[in-house]
Amino acid sequence: MSLSLQRNKNRMRPSKSESERRRRLKVQRRRLAAMGVPAETIEKLQHDEVRALLRRPKETARRFAAQK
Repeated sequence: MSLSLQRNKNRMRPSKSESERRRRLKVQRRRLAAMGVPAETIEKLQHDEVRALLRRPKETARRFAAQK
């Protein structure tokens, strides 16, 4: 292996795997369920929407508690 590959951190960095992404999304969906978000709503959410709801957990819990 050449020295340039050893020095370049960007090329030697491990890439994200699909299984790891699915596992993280599954954990995040469980966190939303624990906050009181209905299961039907969670199933309809896109990946970025799930992350957006988790950014402000108190606001999310308050919003879905008011809907019940």
